[in-house]
Amino acid sequence: MKRISATLKKFTPRSLFRRALMILVLPILLLQVVVAVLFIQRHYDGVTGQMATAVAREIRFVISQIENLPDVDAANEMLATIAIPLGFDFSLRPDDRVEPDAVRALYDVTGGVIEETLKDELRRPMALDLVTYPKHVDARISTTKGVLQVLIPRRRMNASNPHLLLVWMTTISVVLTTVAVIFLRNQVRPIRELATVASAFGRGRSLPFRPSGAEEVRRAGIAFVDMRNRIERQMQQRTRMLSGVSHDLRTPLTRMKLALAVIDPSPETAELSRDVSEMEHMLDAFLAFARGEAGELSSDTDPVELAEEIAEDARRRGRELALVAEVETPGERAVSLRRQAVKRCVVNLVENALAYGDTVSLGVRLGPKSVEFTVEDDGPGIPPDKREEVLRPFTRLDEARGQNIASGVGLGLSIALDIARSHGGSLSLDESRRLGGLRACVRLPR
Repeated sequence: MKRISATLKKFTPRSLFRRALMILVLPILLLQVVVAVLFIQRHYDGVTGQMATAVAREIRFVISQIENLPDVDAANEMLATIAIPLGFDFSLRPDDRVEPDAVRALYDVTGGVIEETLKDELRRPMALDLVTYPKHVDARISTTKGVLQVLIPRRRMNASNPHLLLVWMTTISVVLTTVAVIFLRNQVRPIRELATVASAFGRGRSLPFRPSGAEEVRRAGIAFVDMRNRIERQMQQRTRMLSGVSHDLRTPLTRMKLALAVIDPSPETAELSRDVSEMEHMLDAFLAFARGEAGELSSDTDPVELAEEIAEDARRRGRELALVAEVETPGERAVSLRRQAVKRCVVNLVENALAYGDTVSLGVRLGPKSVEFTVEDDGPGIPPDKREEVLRPFTRLDEARGQNIASGVGLGLSIALDIARSHGGSLSLDESRRLGGLRACVRLPR
């Protein structure tokens, strides 16, 4: 049962539109096949058999008449007389012999019915040729006067215009299928719009959306809009709250710095100044992690230019950063993303690598469906069992290089991961095969 289910899943379309189209079109096609088979086997074959029987009886009557005549000349004279009224072309060959045989095309649906009917009705040795003359049946029948060749018009043995029913059926099916496709597109369009808006919201973009479509789809759209509004309100409330917290916390820190500034310098005051600076740095890191880049809008950005800007900033600080750019799709290189947020994400990875390695490289790969920023170093790296742990907020590994010295509180990688996920992307940590240290890769969809 599981094998059957797995096999059906392989052939089942994945999209809702294609599945619904299959549900509508497949029964129509099956109905067409069933009706066509019944029409050909019962009606078409039946009519052909009746018409072929009538023709066979006429030929049988002609044969009985010529066999009662005294000679071949009299038989030919009679055949010439009745050929026009019957609509046949007769030819009597006294010296020929018949080799029973039948020749017909594979696609000749009613040829078998004609052959079987003539043989059953005439019960004589005969040869049938349904190929040489496309519009006639060539019948050669053995008689006492020789071989009688009869050219029978095919229309005398087939129903006229039998294909009209099939043409009408096909036309109606095409019309119904077209109507079904148009209807399904209109029904699926609101679902696709909802998926597009939801995907964009997951990447930090708020697109205009108006619920439409069937009642169930509208309900889902309204629920999404309500959810999006609640999330945006919560983010705004969090930003306002953190702004107030930042102001409240910075005020006493500022007073402490002013108090330390008026006190005579001493080893104790220098140590207190370092503590105050570290507290400010920790506060900035915490607020940056909690606030994120929610207020920034997406814009078209060239990832290669962004990587060059990050490398140039590192050089100005006296740190060498090798840059490797790979563009798989020449031409349009702009990618819709939040530029400052992505820059901060990559800078956090670069600063983390510079803090623990002597040689650091920054790579950017622009593909048709994604863009990747890769930071590698020759530092001690992170054990595989600790890589997932260092991505959690406030995680510092004393025995490895998981802490981010740039932030001092273990938030650098967490901020980078949060920014990557807000763009619908991912952050992965692996071992650098080229440099031997850590390899951090940020992959963002285009």
